[in-house]
Amino acid sequence: MTPSDRRVDGLRNAIDPPAVELININKRFGSVQANRNVSLSIAPATIHGIVGENGAGKSTLMSILFGFYQANSGEIRVNGKTTRIRTTEEAIRAGIGMVHQHFMLVDSFTVLENVVLGAESGRLLKESLSTARQTLDLLESKYGLEVNVDTLVGDLPVGLQQRVEILKALYREAQILILDEPTGVLTPQESEQLFNILLGLRDRGVTVILITHKLREIMAITDTVTVMRGGEVVAHRTTSQTSEPELAELMVGRKVLLRVEKGISQPGSVVLDVREVETIDQRGVKRLHNVSFNVRSGEIVGIAGVSGNGQSELLEVLAGIRTVTAGRISLNGKPLIDQFNPRDAGQVRGLGVGHVPEDRLRMGLVRSFEAMESSILGIHSDRRFNAMVFMKLDAVLENCRHKMEAFDVRPRNPHLVTVNFSGGNQQKLVLAREMDEKPGLLLVGQPTRGVDIGAIEFIHKEIVAMRDAGRAVLLVSVELEEIMSLADRILVMFDGHIVGEVTASHASEQELGLMMANAATPASAIRS
Repeated sequence: MTPSDRRVDGLRNAIDPPAVELININKRFGSVQANRNVSLSIAPATIHGIVGENGAGKSTLMSILFGFYQANSGEIRVNGKTTRIRTTEEAIRAGIGMVHQHFMLVDSFTVLENVVLGAESGRLLKESLSTARQTLDLLESKYGLEVNVDTLVGDLPVGLQQRVEILKALYREAQILILDEPTGVLTPQESEQLFNILLGLRDRGVTVILITHKLREIMAITDTVTVMRGGEVVAHRTTSQTSEPELAELMVGRKVLLRVEKGISQPGSVVLDVREVETIDQRGVKRLHNVSFNVRSGEIVGIAGVSGNGQSELLEVLAGIRTVTAGRISLNGKPLIDQFNPRDAGQVRGLGVGHVPEDRLRMGLVRSFEAMESSILGIHSDRRFNAMVFMKLDAVLENCRHKMEAFDVRPRNPHLVTVNFSGGNQQKLVLAREMDEKPGLLLVGQPTRGVDIGAIEFIHKEIVAMRDAGRAVLLVSVELEEIMSLADRILVMFDGHIVGEVTASHASEQELGLMMANAATPASAIRS
């Protein structure tokens, strides 16, 4: 698109009615006011970002626009016309499509079958598929979304699966496309390809609404951005006239340190030594292949990779949750785990290993427990808290109060049921429990998944403090920026293998992304 074309588009956007207008939207769930008098206007053929902390109301707002929820009050206008949207079907008829963070695809169906599913035309499926094939050829050509429509979706890489989701929306004639955290499972290269696709969609008249917590993406791709806090809109900005620090401050209500401040690491002796470790799952599938590495005291070793490439299984093996089928693991020079000497999670913890699991609600907390109970999970048999017959409730209560104060858990109510804390405060509760025991080795999985930007700043500081106190830290994260900021050394996993290693000072997103896709050249696969 030439500069003159853009000037014409800018004039058209100024004359045409907004693609979407939300006017005084209110939504309540019981006693919780999720959206409060929310109003925003999105110009046609633009990319509009919506940012905010967890619980800010942005996903609820977009769920109202797409018909998942109905507002208690307020008005929706699409292309200048008041539009009642009570179901997703009505949203689709209004020209609105949505690509969810977790794809809504059937792995055993082909691309063509997935696109047609729920939008069949005619009496015979064969006729629907034939018509859809022709339509998809046109869409792929028009928007640069090439993908083999006869391939099983389960055989496609994640980036192409996302293209299928976009094609599904366009096939249903969406002119307004909502994307919810679209880069969460993509490599940097796949993210770049997605951005090019979204820019192409915008330049061909599609309006894109992007929900993301990654401020760098907002600055890179959006034209305008709305900031939400506490269920309300607190600011609208033209992206070219704002900055990451300003957006972060608007989101949180205070200045936020966006970079991780840490000095040069001073690695000591080897704490964790992993040699040729393998594991097989319940279906007989090998999840780890000949994995070898070490972690020293006073350093953070990060493991990067697209989700599902063995990182979860590795953490579970090291924590004593999953069985080793080959190889050996040593802790401080002494055997910890091998196939002939298994140890369960309690025994591993007793030897000085802390574990912050990737899924805090499934593995790290008990939803129905009070915070004081969740704060001693895994150490509940310790004599500090356990009198053999009865728990020492005063000690448990005081322990929880101490941890809540030290890790800024809000609200500071040890009796509040765990599930009633926000995601960020649940994560702080887990981190407080594991770090306060001062383990020699800390295993951390996805430390800031679903966590507010203010809590991210706090969590990163605490992880660096563990390193500086001489602890060994093994960090797993799908957030490449987080790995590059926190880690001293970075390992990359692909399909259960460690395919590369770099020091953080030599790491680049491009090279790590190639490793994550198993496309790195041999010369760059291992480098110190």
